[in-house]
Amino acid sequence: MIEPTAAVWIAPQFKFHTGEVMPELRIGYITVGDPTGIPVLILHGTTGSAQGLLTPEFAGELFGPEQPLDANKYFIVMPDAIGAGRSSKPSDGLRMQFPHYNYTDMVHAQYRLLTEGLGLTHLRMVLGNSMGGMHAWLWGTLHPHFMDVLVPMAATPAAMSGRNWMTRRWIIDAIRNDPQWMNGNYTTQPPSLQFASVFFAIATTGGDQHLQRLAPTREAADTLLAQRLQAPFVGDANDCLYAWEASRDYDPSPWLDKIQARVLTITSADDERNPPSLGIIAAQIAKIPGAEWLLIPASADTTGHSTTAHAVWWKQALQRVLHANLDRQD
Repeated sequence: MIEPTAAVWIAPQFKFHTGEVMPELRIGYITVGDPTGIPVLILHGTTGSAQGLLTPEFAGELFGPEQPLDANKYFIVMPDAIGAGRSSKPSDGLRMQFPHYNYTDMVHAQYRLLTEGLGLTHLRMVLGNSMGGMHAWLWGTLHPHFMDVLVPMAATPAAMSGRNWMTRRWIIDAIRNDPQWMNGNYTTQPPSLQFASVFFAIATTGGDQHLQRLAPTREAADTLLAQRLQAPFVGDANDCLYAWEASRDYDPSPWLDKIQARVLTITSADDERNPPSLGIIAAQIAKIPGAEWLLIPASADTTGHSTTAHAVWWKQALQRVLHANLDRQD
C-alpha cells in the first residue's frame, strides 16, 4: 500500500450551528494516493480517528494494488472529525468552553477541508462507518451533488433513539455525575470514563454469537471483562463526553429525498445499535430510488456493530457499485 500522508489544515472563522465562531479550527487528516487520483472521502467512528482506518482489516483490504480503492488510482481522504485525532477538541485547553458541536458541524468541517483546503469540487464516493456512516447520510442530504456514490455503514438514516441513544446517555451521565469530573476541570481522568466505555462496548458491540464464543463460561466471561477493565485507556473525559453528545440531534430522515448519489448501505444482522429487526432502515432506504442494502448475516465470525470495520465482508459489493458507477460516468 502507498504510504499515507498526515497533515493539518486550519479552517478560518469556523461557525458552529450554535452561532459560536472559532477563529481557527484545526482539521487533521490523512491521505493515501496521489491528489490527481479519483477522490474519495472515508469517515471514522465515534472516539476514533483517521489513523484507526489504517488497519489490516480495513485499509489492508481496500487500498492495495487491484483492491477496490487501489491507491494507485484513487486519492483517499480521511479526516479527523472535530473533537478527534489532531483536530480541535475540548482537551486542547477550552475544556467545557469548547463549542458544543453536532454532526452537522462535523460534516461542515469536512466539506471545508475538501473544498477550501484540498481544492476538491466533486467526489467519486463518500464512505463512512458507524458515526462516519451517520455523517455519510448527512453528506448525501446536505451536499447531494457532491458525490457519485454514498456508502453509509453501521448507521441508521433516522433519528438517534432507542438503545443506541440510551447507552450513549450512560457514558454521558456517568462522566457528568462523577465527583472527580469537577465540571470538566479534573486534573486526573475520572474513573467513570473507562468503566462506562467498557460497559458501552460490551452492550453495543461484539455480536451475540461472537461474544458467546469468546466467553462460553462464567469464568471465561469474568476473565474477558477483567481484561477489558484493566486494559490501558487513553481517552479524555471531556473529549468523549462531547463526542457522544454530538449525536443528540442527528436525524437525516426528513431530507432523504434530496439524495442524488447511488446508495449502498451496509449493516450486519447482529448490529446491536442498528438492529434490522426494527424495520427502520428498510423503511427509510425505501424512500431512496435505487438504494441497495447489504445485510451481512450474523455468525460467530461477525462482531455485531463492529463487523463493518472488517472490509472483507463487503469489499466485493463496494467494487461492484464503484465499477458500475464508473461505467455510467465514463
